[in-house]
Amino acid sequence: MVDITLLGATGFTGGLTADYLAVHLPEDASWAIAGRNRAKLEQVAARIAATGRVVPEIVIADLADPESMAKMATDTRVLISTVGPYLQHGEPAVKAAAEAGIDYVDLTGEPQFVDEMWLKYHETAVRTGARLVHACGFDSIPYDLGVLYTVDQLPAGVPLMIRGYIRAKATFSAGTYHSAVGQIAQFRQSQAAAKQRSAREARPTGRRIRGGGHIGRAEPPVKGFGVPLPTIDPQIVLRSARALERYGPEFTYEHYAHFRTRRMMALAAPVLAAIAVGAQIPPVRAALLKIKASGDGPSEEQRAGSWFTLTLVGHGSDTKVVTTVRGGDPGYTETAKMLAESAMCLAYDDLPDVSGQTTTAVAMGSALITRLQNSGIDFSTSTVD
Repeated sequence: MVDITLLGATGFTGGLTADYLAVHLPEDASWAIAGRNRAKLEQVAARIAATGRVVPEIVIADLADPESMAKMATDTRVLISTVGPYLQHGEPAVKAAAEAGIDYVDLTGEPQFVDEMWLKYHETAVRTGARLVHACGFDSIPYDLGVLYTVDQLPAGVPLMIRGYIRAKATFSAGTYHSAVGQIAQFRQSQAAAKQRSAREARPTGRRIRGGGHIGRAEPPVKGFGVPLPTIDPQIVLRSARALERYGPEFTYEHYAHFRTRRMMALAAPVLAAIAVGAQIPPVRAALLKIKASGDGPSEEQRAGSWFTLTLVGHGSDTKVVTTVRGGDPGYTETAKMLAESAMCLAYDDLPDVSGQTTTAVAMGSALITRLQNSGIDFSTSTVD
């Protein structure tokens, strides 16, 4: 049995994750890369071997072959899946991990996929002891752990309010882009899955957890304007808040895209609206998907010029704090780092005893924050008078 298995290492982001693991795994670690194409997997292993790093084992696993997926899962402690778009390709890995009772992480930002996997496999994972942790990349680690970091700086036992504002300069992966277009195209199915989950999922008693937001000026000291982002990120934050009493008797989170000027905000709106409408029309959707080919990614030089900044303004009683989470290229470099560190955190760190589908804040919390800080992602908080 190996410590960590990476499924999807032959893709662009999967390859970056493999490279990161090769450098940062403990010296005595064991790991594997998995997929159905041995020749391509051997190319990844040879690239890693040429650097003198720990060479992974090769495991043949085909998404269409349940037996091979089950064998892969039972032979590892933590399974990483980078085989998006997850609505099309993600379920076999989740199923295998849940049934094998192992830990699982992925990069999905697809709410429908997460809800459907909860409906199908959460109870199985609770029974087997598996930890299924979705959204372990730019979706949704900066927000989930940034809010947790902020909550820890605020008073306990009082209502808390946090607003998050995200700015980024980045090129996102083909997988992320295809997932986003696919999710927009299946809005009704996504709503149906969310409704089914809401009807079955237990909610905390005696506590109130809610989201919200409106277009307008950002809260000082943030300058500019905020537009609510209907992404998976606030959903993940609110799930962590429901699970952790430290978020207080009443907790509110508002999630925004941050624009420095009204003009920037006005220019972005029609582009987003056009994509939302176009994704509903099959020929237009097909054209949108062709814009980015699977496996494509920017050069190392392009990634070096990318960045993200998340500013979180938190209130609790008479205390106001501002947390900043900063990092480099969010779509690729930092996403691979976050995913790999999540897997290593599950494999090697002393963590809370949880199982089922859960979140990074609940499953890993401060241990993962420390790992990310040590790897160059900045979490810092200041108090505002």
